[in-house]
Amino acid sequence: MDLSLVITAKNEEKDLPSCLDSVKDLASEIIFVDDNSTDKTREIAEKYNAKIFIRTFDNYSNQKNYALKQASGKWILHLDPDEKLTPELAREIKQVISDANQTYDGFYIPYTNYFLGKNMKHGGLGKEKHLRLFKKTTAGFGKGLVHEGIKTEGKTSQLKNKIIHNSYPDMEEYLKKFNRYTTLAARQMHKEGKKFSYFKLLSFPFEFHKRYTLRLGFLDGIAGLIWAGLSAFYVVVKYAKLWQMEKNKNVK
Repeated sequence: MDLSLVITAKNEEKDLPSCLDSVKDLASEIIFVDDNSTDKTREIAEKYNAKIFIRTFDNYSNQKNYALKQASGKWILHLDPDEKLTPELAREIKQVISDANQTYDGFYIPYTNYFLGKNMKHGGLGKEKHLRLFKKTTAGFGKGLVHEGIKTEGKTSQLKNKIIHNSYPDMEEYLKKFNRYTTLAARQMHKEGKKFSYFKLLSFPFEFHKRYTLRLGFLDGIAGLIWAGLSAFYVVVKYAKLWQMEKNKNVK
């Protein structure tokens, strides 16, 4: 199977085993780029015969493009440590990349997202999909500091089965990522020349209404309510950080 799994991580000993278990019979090689982990992350990757590279993190785009350059497979599957394939998806991937008559250069894969242990079917999460399976010669990661995404000019389609994403199992994990992502989002806006807006600090009610009401987040119960509130607050915080950056002329 001419498929390389590309993965980047730092201190992911909790999530990594289930991620790698889900691809162990699918990937011909595992390219693992580690950002100086201090837990057992690297030891776990070694048990799966991963090719391990050490690189200090600067931003998601550079880290993932570095990992991509190390891969030798014709096909690339990119996963984050908190993501895993269902057995049905693994079989589907094997089928499409083995099809000699298959003409697509990449495939979008739908997601099942878990938040605080809840399968989130609404609030903007129920129809999420990302380009995660692609031919190495036709795609690469974008240059954004956060939400870098895979860019391709090739012909794409969508798979039927889903990636299981358990990014926020508890509030502690959410808040750690919340702080990192809002900072990176503010830096990206600052880099692009976007300006602070008072309106964005007042947008909390609209952002909450969009997720909780218009996108039916209320159907996900308490988890849907918490998700809508925190997601709306995310917008406020990233613009507050942008305001701070505009005051600090030395920010990069």
